[in-house]
Amino acid sequence: MSPTAAYGIRKILSCTYEEALPRVKEALSKQGFGVLTEIDVRATLEKKLDLDFNKYVILGACNPTMAYQTLQEEIEIGLLLPCNVIVYENAEKQTVVSAIDPVKMLEIVENENLTLNANKVKEMLKKVISSL
Repeated sequence: MSPTAAYGIRKILSCTYEEALPRVKEALSKQGFGVLTEIDVRATLEKKLDLDFNKYVILGACNPTMAYQTLQEEIEIGLLLPCNVIVYENAEKQTVVSAIDPVKMLEIVENENLTLNANKVKEMLKKVISSL
């Protein structure tokens, strides 16, 4: 596994971007996450700004059980949901997958009761990334 970014869990894969995308979705599903949103950044930038950009997608992943528990504790936490997972092709044409570190993300929320859930979600996302 590649080093972790200060706010994410990251890995460079040994497959193409096109092969990685369904694998990431399947790995998320195995950990109880559904993909609520899928933003094709490359296509959006091309359409809206006529720019050429790397292959890059943002997946909005949600584990309904964990989301519900967290919303019960902090109703405004929806501002930070869902968990973003990105898949992109870097300048070296390598496929990279990164997931948000929910523990780091929740440092901005002043509610210590969320720490347990954040740690659970982080472990689930680490399993997703390491399984790829």
